[in-house]
Amino acid sequence: MKLSALLLLLLTAYAAHGAVVPRALWQFGMMIQCTQPGVNPFIYNNYGCWCGFGGSGTPRDNIDRCCEVHDHCYRAARLLPECRPIVDVPYIKVYDFSCSNTQVSCSGNKRGDKAPRETNVFVSKQFSSKPDRQSLLTTESNDVCQAAVCECDRVAAHCFAQQTYNSENKNLDRDVHCVN
Repeated sequence: MKLSALLLLLLTAYAAHGAVVPRALWQFGMMIQCTQPGVNPFIYNNYGCWCGFGGSGTPRDNIDRCCEVHDHCYRAARLLPECRPIVDVPYIKVYDFSCSNTQVSCSGNKRGDKAPRETNVFVSKQFSSKPDRQSLLTTESNDVCQAAVCECDRVAAHCFAQQTYNSENKNLDRDVHCVN
């Protein structure tokens, strides 16, 4: 009976996890479509050495560098003191954002503060691996972790839009092309 209960718990957790992942990835895809109307966001999956799950080696081009920065940004977001290790995983973290004229905006915090709250997080430049501090100082719809993950995705989506896509880097054999 204990084994059945454990199995049921694991299946429930797996089903819940499966239901959340598409929504979080869907949000990143919507950001990409915001910055590049008409572009299928899946063109960036399995691109180069860093786009898609996992990543290693030297980035093949600037799009791949955008993905490397995105991965490092997620890693930095997970280390924020306000983020909980299991609940606040960037790949499944759902957040609020808006799109206007190919520009993505992330919202700030959910603490109920009337004024924006500085989170002591990061400063951003092109190809920065950390969320932009200004985007974490806005309104009240995202908590600190949501704001950080949203900012990682926002920076990557805008980064993709500024680069030239090279179809030769799609579906590379990473064991051959992505070694250090």
